Amino acid sequence: MTIINHTLGFPRVGLRRELKKAQESYWAGNATREELLAAGRELRARHWDQQKQAGIDLLPVGDFAWYDHVLTTSLLLGNVPARHQNKDGSVDIDTLFRIGRGRAPTGEPAAAAEMTKWFNTNYHYMVPEFVKGQAFKLTWTQLLDEVDEALALGHKVKPVLLGPVTYLWLGKVKGEQFDRLALLNDILPVYQQVLAELAKRGVEWVQIDEPALVLELPQAWLDAFKPAYDALQGQVKLLLTTYFEGVSANLDVITALPVQGLHVDLVHGKDDVAGLHARLPSDWLLSAGLVNGRNVWRADLTEKYAQIKEIVGKRQLWVASSCSLLHSPIDLSVETRLDAEVKSWFAFALQKMRRAGAAARCAEQRRYRRH
Repeated sequence: MTIINHTLGFPRVGLRRELKKAQESYWAGNATREELLAAGRELRARHWDQQKQAGIDLLPVGDFAWYDHVLTTSLLLGNVPARHQNKDGSVDIDTLFRIGRGRAPTGEPAAAAEMTKWFNTNYHYMVPEFVKGQAFKLTWTQLLDEVDEALALGHKVKPVLLGPVTYLWLGKVKGEQFDRLALLNDILPVYQQVLAELAKRGVEWVQIDEPALVLELPQAWLDAFKPAYDALQGQVKLLLTTYFEGVSANLDVITALPVQGLHVDLVHGKDDVAGLHARLPSDWLLSAGLVNGRNVWRADLTEKYAQIKEIVGKRQLWVASSCSLLHSPIDLSVETRLDAEVKSWFAFALQKMRRAGAAARCAEQRRYRRH
């Protein structure tokens, strides 16, 4: 079995902060919306090509965001606070910016959504707001549009989607108080619609992120995963993706889900790979998050190989960064002023991808040698 090298996400800002510059130019009225959207397309195309050249076999699509990926998910689900809505009910990029900044080139200014840290990182996201009785519908097709872009460029893709339970967990109730978990059955039809659209495009695997599964969740939230994924199964293969900690405490919940694979963070988590292999369904893929996605240091390949060697050839195995590489700089090669010895200690996003691929090749070669 070939070991696939993939990643959970790529830095979106651009090597020269092109995204930030394009946004600021648009907000200042010095660029049109069409110019801003074109800058995004150019960045995505460049980043997909860079990842492919770095040895990534399945490119993540949907990791790009104009503000943050949680806010992108809110728009996908039609979850727009009343104060930020367009009068005609439409959703556009200025809707997104009004939620994130409180203002945009069009529409009425209003208080921005609350911003808070993404789990235990220094990355921030806009907190989803929920009100009693609200409705959800697919209103923002950014993910589908970007999948179309990548497919048109001839790439093999793995769409990335924030999972429904984690999405609700990250939000807050506004106004009359109620249990936001009660909204799960209301958002699942939108997820089903998105997965159906991806299946129509020939997508095989979807990375569905549920990092809440590394937390000590209340029992009601743990119980919500099974019916949620019962509703989502069957249209595409689902890679249930966790990161920032281990999953052993919630592994019984995870193994009961109708998914086809699991990604685990082997850098920050303490999970034993052989133990995971023994407990996971035999037909599941295991994605090993070997390379730290949150720092700038070069990984020790011997150490990384040792983590997976016991299961090589025993089940379908992928290797990846521990989490999205969003938290890492892009390319070490542009750091021309670093001392050569010091530079040898570092690895940025592109170098980390190559290290993960090298670990995969090492594992395959040693397995073949053993047999």
